Amino acid sequence: MANSQDAPDDEQMDQEETETVEQEDTEDAEEVQEVKAEDPHKEFRMDISESVNDNTTTYVIASHIPDICKTEPCCLGIDEAGRGPVLGPMVYGICFCPISLKEKLANLGFADSKTLKESDRDKLMKVIEENHDFIGWSIKIISSTSISNDMLKRCRLSLNQISHDAAIELTKKSIADGADIKEMFVDTVGPAEKYQEKLAYIFPKVDVTVESKADAKFPCVSAASICAKVSRDRCIKQWKFTELEGTDKCDMPYGSGYPADPDTKKWLASVMDPVFGFPQFVRFSWSTASIITDKDAVAVSWEDEDDDENSKGMAKMSSYFSVKKEKKEVERCIFFKDRNMVQCSEL
Repeated sequence: MANSQDAPDDEQMDQEETETVEQEDTEDAEEVQEVKAEDPHKEFRMDISESVNDNTTTYVIASHIPDICKTEPCCLGIDEAGRGPVLGPMVYGICFCPISLKEKLANLGFADSKTLKESDRDKLMKVIEENHDFIGWSIKIISSTSISNDMLKRCRLSLNQISHDAAIELTKKSIADGADIKEMFVDTVGPAEKYQEKLAYIFPKVDVTVESKADAKFPCVSAASICAKVSRDRCIKQWKFTELEGTDKCDMPYGSGYPADPDTKKWLASVMDPVFGFPQFVRFSWSTASIITDKDAVAVSWEDEDDDENSKGMAKMSSYFSVKKEKKEVERCIFFKDRNMVQCSEL
């Protein structure tokens, strides 16, 4: 016969079941709280994950167009971040809102991103995202690789041309997506007057203003500056140095990225491979980088440019693609034939 003390009584079993149910209810409540705590503006946040995963490609990322920006005339600001550094992408940003809400935008506290701390810029970016009912934006992340390729290809582009093209592309996109842009404010790249004439010709229905230090004068340009600077900072922070994996150079400080920075110069000299050159993080078209490669990299000798003894008598590569001229036989005069006279040289 079993001992009655070994079997739990009904009262104890009911108590344990009640405790289990209460625990499950508590867990469910925590899950509900977690769902409620989710970011209500998540779908309007700037997502640069594509650029982070493929940092060699150029990407355009844009917010939705607020309904009010489709029905009311808008002002648009343009600015960039990362134009001067030898490291990382250059980012162009635009920001727009209804002209009637210019003052509201100004009251949100925008200023030139270069005068603000990183934490302050992040807060202002959240302000832009949370006011998605009347503020729209877009950015173009131009990779280091794209910049270098454009500046070194056969039909070379200057950095000014790349900058102008990015500003024009983003503005055209916002108009094509439905934004009613009537005013444009731009922080100049190159001579302000010529740049303004160029933009006014491309956008004849828009009142264009191009000025130096526009990011400190016009709130919509300041907001564009925030978009550009915050996205570039995030790209730099999340950069994947695939070429340096497994080495101690991954954690080596690279400084500000500007050519005059001693830490940046030291990092460039350290990470350069004598055969394959620099990681994709570097704009190899910059003179700072090319000076290092000219000095320390292995020289490359192209086959069709060799003039040494081994190449003498060998056809050049280009000769295989040229049209060969057939040598025509000229009928000689009978006078020379009868006397067995032959030509010994050509005039």
